[in-house]
Amino acid sequence: MLSDIEIAQQAELLPIKDVAARIGISEDELEFYGKYKAKLSDELGRRVSRNPDGKLVLVTAINPTPAGEGKTTTTAGLGQAMAKIGKKAVIALREPSLGPVFGIKGGAAGGGYAQVLPMEDINLHFTGDMHAITSANNLLCAMLDNHLQQGNELLIDPRRVLIKRCLDMNDRALRNIVIGMGGKVNGIVREDHFIITVASEVMAILCLASDIDDLKQRLGRILVAYTFDGKPVYARDLKAQGAMTALLKDAIKPNLVQTLEGTPAIMHGGPFANIAHGCNSVRATKLALKLADYCITEAGFGSDLGAEKFLDIKCRCAGLKPSAIVLVATCRALKYNGGVPKSEVSKENLDALRRGIVNLGVHIENMRAFGVPVVVAINRFGTDSEEELKFIEYYCLENGADFALSDVFSKGGEGGVALANKVVEVCEKHSSFMYMYPMEFSVKEKIEAVAKRVYGAAKVNYTPQAEKAIAEVEALGAGELPVCIAKTQYSLSDNPALLGAPKDFEITVRNVSLSNGAGFTVVYTGDIMTMPGLPKAPAAHSIDVSSDGRISGLF
Repeated sequence: MLSDIEIAQQAELLPIKDVAARIGISEDELEFYGKYKAKLSDELGRRVSRNPDGKLVLVTAINPTPAGEGKTTTTAGLGQAMAKIGKKAVIALREPSLGPVFGIKGGAAGGGYAQVLPMEDINLHFTGDMHAITSANNLLCAMLDNHLQQGNELLIDPRRVLIKRCLDMNDRALRNIVIGMGGKVNGIVREDHFIITVASEVMAILCLASDIDDLKQRLGRILVAYTFDGKPVYARDLKAQGAMTALLKDAIKPNLVQTLEGTPAIMHGGPFANIAHGCNSVRATKLALKLADYCITEAGFGSDLGAEKFLDIKCRCAGLKPSAIVLVATCRALKYNGGVPKSEVSKENLDALRRGIVNLGVHIENMRAFGVPVVVAINRFGTDSEEELKFIEYYCLENGADFALSDVFSKGGEGGVALANKVVEVCEKHSSFMYMYPMEFSVKEKIEAVAKRVYGAAKVNYTPQAEKAIAEVEALGAGELPVCIAKTQYSLSDNPALLGAPKDFEITVRNVSLSNGAGFTVVYTGDIMTMPGLPKAPAAHSIDVSSDGRISGLF
């Protein structure tokens, strides 16, 4: 059996201009990055702005497990399958972060015969967007520290600097550092921190900005510090927004690539869903809606994280309304939720499936609560038994959920025809999309609406630090912003060990921070880290390059 990278390397890619032509994009509207990838110009966006919108389909999943669910694979395969049934579809995905690529998760371009290509480029430097975001963020940090060094005219309190440096790599040693050591010429000594680029506010801003002017204004609104007398200091006070925008002027343009079967795929932005808002850019999604009858997009991790943030933050910000939600589930992941260790999930175990399937039930109800029709995509693996697959189908029937079996990993678009037909059918159903909470709610009321209605928590607790931070957010007049809750992806609770559908648990909010430029309040729960670390045996151990430049080990 071929590996993902071997399948990708054997594929015959279409020139990106030909992929673009399929959806009515001319060569003059492309900015080429080689033969197989390109950025989409602002002129294209203006030209198609009056086109009617296609149907918006969100792909999400149950809680992720070490067994893997195949959400991106399902997204790519569904796009390919739409073409098989004669529908015009464009996929809108996030760009992968180098952290997981070299860490434990691997790449984020799908798998098997449902991949987005060129796989190596996408999973490595791609078109340089991640580096541009990293540079813009760190320019702001450098300008702040330079301000401190050059007399501190704004009277910034070095103990209350909020902006953190970032790096697109898992590096736990940089979580907490001291900078400015080595004498007066090297700056002001203070405690500092690194976060991963995909958790940065600059990433969130890029993904939520409507155009370059909006981008610049949002960058200027970043809350970077407080003064000695407690007044807020913004990036615009440091005169940083113009230079930051200059670094991001190309990065704000969406990237066009293709699937194994030539389906157009727009990849742009890449915030994590456990520590950020987990969706690709507004610009990419809106462009896909104007270019196709169906825009198939994806939100990170389970529906309790990426989908909730897509619906409550991105859709609210951009005025989007999904027509259908595809909820990916697998026998393996449900058995894992039923208490089976990863090493045993390939074996038939109906008892474990019966225990774990309650996780699927919660996610179905969560998505229905937003008023959008749901389709369960049963992502088939070669080790699944017919009895197990029938059990999931029967569960969906009992719970009134539409469903379809998907085998896109092994068969590509052909293996997703049943799913594509079901999605088209469901998109014609009535959708009464609603948010989980109104903007008028207080910060705590919004947190509790998500924690109780989506996660199923019985109670939300707040540390003294969180109480103080919430008061500061509301004092700045930002209490009416949406909340972006940072939480473990492995459980509906804030405890990764609580699998299935836990009940009567309590969520603890340990801190809160304002992403003023992005336009939401970040809420930190449990032990979630904004700078991940590498595992004992990182994926980087297996990645290599031959003498002829051929990469191996990427997955």
